[in-house]
Order: sequence, then C-alpha cells, then structure tokens
Amino acid sequence: MIFGIFGAIVFSVSQKISREMSASAIQNLSESLDLIQSTIEAILRSEAEFQEMIAHEIARAEDPEAYIRAYEKNDTMVKLSLIRSGRAEGISNSGDRFTGERLDFSAGGTVAGLPVSQSYVNHMGTWSYTLKCPVERDGQSIGTLYAEYVYDSIDRSLPDGFYNKQASLYIMDAESQRFVLKPKGMGMRSAGHLNLTDFYRANDVRDQEIRAEVEDCLRTGRNALFYHDIRQVDALNYMWAVNGGTIFLVGYVPVEAIQQEGRTVNQNIAIVVVSLLVAFSLCIALYYLNWRQQDKLRREREEERKLHSQQLAQALQAAQIASESKTTFLSNMSHDIRTPMNAVLGFTTLLARDAEDPVKVREYTKKITASGQHLLSLINDVLDVSKIESGKVVLNLEGFSLNDVISSVDAIIQPMAKAKRQEFHQEVTGIRHEYLVGDQTRIDQVLINLLSNAVKYTPEGGSIWLRVIGLKQRSSQYERIRIEVEDNGYGMTPEYLETIFDAFSRAENSTTNKVQGTGLGMAITKSIVELMGGTIEVSSEVDRGSLFRVDLELHILEEEADRRSWEQRGISRILVVGGSAESREDIRTLMEDTGVQMDAAATVQEAAGLLGDGDHQLVLLDWEDGGLPAVQALRAGLPGDVPILLLAEFDAADMEEALRFGPIDAITKPFFVSALRVKLDEMYRAEAQEPEHACDLKGMRFLAAEDNEINAEILTELLSLEGASCEIVGDGRLALERFQSSAPGEFDAILMDVQMPVMNGHEATRAIRALEREDAKQIAIIAMTANAFAEDEKAALAAGMDAHVAKPLDIEMLKKVIGRSDREEGHPG
Repeated sequence: MIFGIFGAIVFSVSQKISREMSASAIQNLSESLDLIQSTIEAILRSEAEFQEMIAHEIARAEDPEAYIRAYEKNDTMVKLSLIRSGRAEGISNSGDRFTGERLDFSAGGTVAGLPVSQSYVNHMGTWSYTLKCPVERDGQSIGTLYAEYVYDSIDRSLPDGFYNKQASLYIMDAESQRFVLKPKGMGMRSAGHLNLTDFYRANDVRDQEIRAEVEDCLRTGRNALFYHDIRQVDALNYMWAVNGGTIFLVGYVPVEAIQQEGRTVNQNIAIVVVSLLVAFSLCIALYYLNWRQQDKLRREREEERKLHSQQLAQALQAAQIASESKTTFLSNMSHDIRTPMNAVLGFTTLLARDAEDPVKVREYTKKITASGQHLLSLINDVLDVSKIESGKVVLNLEGFSLNDVISSVDAIIQPMAKAKRQEFHQEVTGIRHEYLVGDQTRIDQVLINLLSNAVKYTPEGGSIWLRVIGLKQRSSQYERIRIEVEDNGYGMTPEYLETIFDAFSRAENSTTNKVQGTGLGMAITKSIVELMGGTIEVSSEVDRGSLFRVDLELHILEEEADRRSWEQRGISRILVVGGSAESREDIRTLMEDTGVQMDAAATVQEAAGLLGDGDHQLVLLDWEDGGLPAVQALRAGLPGDVPILLLAEFDAADMEEALRFGPIDAITKPFFVSALRVKLDEMYRAEAQEPEHACDLKGMRFLAAEDNEINAEILTELLSLEGASCEIVGDGRLALERFQSSAPGEFDAILMDVQMPVMNGHEATRAIRALEREDAKQIAIIAMTANAFAEDEKAALAAGMDAHVAKPLDIEMLKKVIGRSDREEGHPG
C-alpha cells in the first residue's frame, strides 16, 4: 500500500510537471511568434519610412522622372515607379512604362499609413508587394510613388528555425490567402502548400469549427492556436497576424517537440514504478535523480528560449540599424550637397543685384565656380563610393612606369604645397623594377587623396614626405612596394583613427573644421587599395603629424630591356657622383637591365680619379651634395661634348649659373631610367616634338545631340563666345538623321551626349560611322557626358567616338580635344 500511495504521488507530481512544461513550451511558442511578428513589422515600417524620404527627395528634384530612372534597384526594393498626377501611366527605374493596373489595393491594408497591395508574383518570379506613397510639393500632390519589395528580403532578417527546426512556418497574404514565403530552416515545405486551401487539403483539415475559427482570424486580424493532426502527427497549429492582419504567420509545431520534456518524465515514471518493486530506497534514489535531470532540462530549455529570443531581438536590431544607416546617409548627403548649392544660389542672387559692378561680378563668379567645383567633387566621390561598394569598379591593368606616377602626382601636389609655403619631399629607395602592371589611374587617385589631405591638414611652413620603398620580393614576377605619406601637421586623435576610413568621417576640432572636404576620400582610398589586393594603415599623434602606409604587390612588366637605344646614343658607361651610398646603389639597380656600366664616386675628388681614362659618356651629379663647385671641377676634367646631368629637388635654387657650363641639364629627383631617357632625348634630338596646343573654334560649325534644354542653351552660348555656331538636336536618332541630310563638310565636329531617349550616344555614333559616305568615318565625334569614370571613356572610344569630355563642359579642354583630333586626321589645328 505504501508503495502504491508513493507511486501514485510520484505519478501525479510528474504529470503536473509535464503539463507545466507543455504550457511553458506553448508560451515560448507565442513569444517566438510575437518576436517574428515584431521583426517583420519593423522591416515594413523601415521600408515605408525610407519610401517617404525618397518621395520628399523626388518632390525637391527638378526632374522627378530623371531621379526615378537613375535610381538603382537593391536586394529589398527591386522596382521604383512614379505616376504623375492626372496621368494614367508613368515611368520606372527599369525603363519600362508603368500603369499600376495589376496592383490590388482594395483590401485597405497599410504600412505606417502607406497603402500596401495584395501580394503578387513579379517579373522575376518572386513573391512581392508594393507600397504607394503620395509625392507632394508645396502642399499639392504631383504624383504617386510606387515601390516594389520582395518577401525574400524579410527572410534574411528571420532566425534560422526554432524548436530545433521541427516547427513549420509560412508567411501568407491575407487577401489572396497565398503562401508568399517559406523562411529558411522553418521545417520541410510540402509541394501542396501553395495557399491556405492547399494547406487544408494537404493536411486533411476538415473540421468546420477549425475552419470557421481560421476565417474569423482572417476577418478580425486576431491570433489563434489549435490542435490538429498533420500527416498523422499530433501538432499545435497557429495563425498569427502581422501588420494588422495584412499578412499572417501560418504553420504548426509537432506536439512531440513541445512535450519533449513531458515524455521524458513519463519514461522516468515507468522506471520509478518498476524500481518500486525492487526497493523503496532505490525508488527514492531514482526519483531524486529524475528530479535533478528535470531541473537540468528546464534550465536548458529556458536557455534555449532565451537564445531564440536574443536571436530575434538581434534581427530586429539589425533591421533598425539598416533603417538608421539609410537615414544617416541621406542626412549627410543633404547637408554636404546643400552647403555649396546654397552658396551658388546665394551668390547668383547677389550677381543679379550687382550686375552693373564688374568687380563684384568677377568676385561672385569666382566664388560660384569654386562652390560648383566643390559640389562636383562631392558628387564624383559619392559615385565612386557607390560603384566601389556595388562591385562595378574594374581595375584597368596596363603597363606603367613608376616615374609617370611620381611625375603626375608631383605636378598636382607641388603647386598646392608651394601655395602654403610647405616643403614637399620625395624619396624612392630599394625599387628593382620601374615598369610594372597595374591601374595607374587608381594608384594616382590613392596618392593624390593621401597627399592632398596632407597638404590641407598641415599648417603653412610644414613638411610633407612621399616615400616609395621597395620591399623584399616574395616572387621574381612581382615587385612589392610600400608607399608612405607623412606630414608634421595637425595629427589625429586615437578615437578618430578608429573611424577614419568610414564614409563621411572627418576629424572634428576648431582647426580642421575650417578645411573643406566630403569625408569620403579615405573611404575611397581604402576601397581602392583593397581592390588592388593591398593594405593601408595609419598612425598619428595630435600636433605631431600623421603617417599613412600603403603596401602593394604589382606584377613586373615583362619586356626586353631597351639596350639598343643606349647603344645608338653611344652610351656604355656612366659615372654617378655624390648623394648617399643608398641612392647611388638604387641608381645602379635600376640601370642593371640597360647594359650600361655604372661607376660611382662619393666625392668630386674620387670622381676625378675615375675620369682619368676618359671612357665615360655621361655624368650624373647630385646637385645638393656638390653644387656649383662640383660642376666646375667635373667640367674641367671632362671632354667638352660629355654632358652632365644634375639630380636636383623640385625648384632647386642657384642652378642658373651651373647651366652655363654646358652641355648640362637637370632632372628632378627621384631618379628613374625613363626620366633619364626622356631628358637625353631632349638633349640629343635635333628638333623638339610639336607641343599639344588648343584649337581655335572661330568659324567652326558643330552638330550637338543634347536632350536637356538648359545644357543645350549653355553649350550654344559657350560656343558662340568662341565664334562658333551650333545646331542642337534632342536625341541620337535626330543627330543621325540630321547628319545624313547634311552636305559634306557642313559640320566640323559632332558633340554627342550619351544618355538620351530614343537612341543613346553610343548607338548613334555606331550608326553614323556605318553610313556609306566618306566623311562619316572622318568627322570628329566627341562624347559629352556627365559620366566621368575611366570605363565610361573606354565605352565611348569603343563605340567609335574620337574623345571624351566630361560635363560640366570645359571649353579649353574641348579646344585641345578638337585640336588633337584634327592633327590625328591630318587637318591643321
């Protein structure tokens, strides 16, 4: 009897524990569904808020249709369309016309106040929905903005299953009762589960009371839980309303998964009952062990529930962060674009007021131009960041010379440094190969970004260093180089160094706030360096300066050394005088492949001993190390026809007197073989190469394809000021037809916009070049477009154009381009 009573007590307690665990599991299911509901609703709200921001931007845009066409789709918003007020159809960013006829908003569902359509399958075969938003300007509606979103984007923010992936979950459109999404990890999807009716049929849900309860849920937007067997497995089914009942979470969890702890209890009960027959003491021991096990299982289950809740909370936080990132980006963009734009508009107003005052007109025009250039720089930086992040930037790998890189950067940075009375030093050490393979334009961009920042953030009288250092090679086919840009300027705080490579990041203090900048330069620089397979790092101290270090590994250009050119000049032996031992060794390394013997002397006295045999055809003298006395001493010991080349810093002083001891000339440090070859060509060449010059446009007649009336008017006026005339057509097809009907020689050149309706500039150029008339192959066609990237210029040249000029139009650049085209065709410039 005692055993029986004890067994009954044990059995009753275990049943109670099992029921409590089942109830706890059901509560856990409800909480999980609530978190999924909150995550989806947060995503929908962020999409609606972002769409409203876009509507505000469109309302402020001068050309809303152009804004729509230029908007690129993303993983969430796959289509953006606009229908102007009073019109039956509009345009989409896909280029197609848009009517909205097949969108059904009759259910009356909304997201953050914006109407949401019934779900549908879009042109990509993906379940989608559309939000529509009014576009208002000055309180009046100018149109309706439609944005199409895909349910697949919601899947990325949901947890990867729950109840050990035994639970099944679908997302159902309430109006059509179609299943629009099966999130990953949420059970096995049945081929029959396409809509609620199929779900009923596939799972044999015939109970009219259950169906009536489901219909009531759909009608009232409330939640429901009910038991029903799914494929002969007892399951807890649920209908969970999202966004006020526009969509529902539909699915089930096997009761077996919910009552897993209860089953364990029952198994242990059987053990306890059997054990009671053996011994009362053993029964107590087993019950104690069972209690401890149950307590452990409860703790594990609670930890699992907390983990699921944490994952859902993190997904919700990620959606909120994504929304805040979009808001921050648009806020920064709005501020940085409005600043120069306000300056342009303000000075334009002043210009209209003081039009009769030439002094003020020139001053205002100069400031308008500066603000416009800053605005253009910001737009170019934003486009660069966009192309890099979207993976559309392709490196243009070609052979180039390090000398060309250093020279082009020096030509830009030296005047900037001189304007602030700064010293700009350049050092090249340890480089074994001057000719490499890479994207020179992008390398130039990295160096100019780093050096221009060094100039801007270094006070007047400061110093800036550019060092190009050859590192130990890992492979004989690659040159490892390290580029260091150092300054002794304002420096940066440790806190700012952590975010220096983030977009729109700028140091904030009373000194640097006076320096203009977009805050995108470092983000672009880091992206380009990583795109080239390199690394970039920075160290800095406030008021002591900064050091940027870029490491790159570039393929060595495989080409034969140009030994014959040295033989043709009769140069077989060169003497290097002065400088450091390291610099003399660098020169010897770079000249190894030329076949020229290199001798080195640390002093003029040592050089005099080497010149005794009279077998040197050229002397390289470090100007800073020797100066005028060294030139005089070397000239006294050299034959009169042996030239001396001075290796000097940029803008070195007191060289005029030395140049009288000819033949003598100078090349700028650092030393490169290609620079030496060019200088020798200049010295030995009988007549100099004809310099590039600008073409006089007076009397010329242009045919211009430009679809923007304002741009067309500006172009006409600019050419008129140069004495040229221009005939404007609105698209590429009209340009083709006008050229076909023109007499030979009627037009001197064609200015071709690229992005135009009907027929774009590339298509029009190909069609003109294919015409069966002689001047169609010869007439200069110049691309004139706002797309200023290197790949855009390549596309223009590939289409048959002669040159590429970026907007806004620089008339002097146009003169040079036309002059160059005339010379290439054999016409006078």
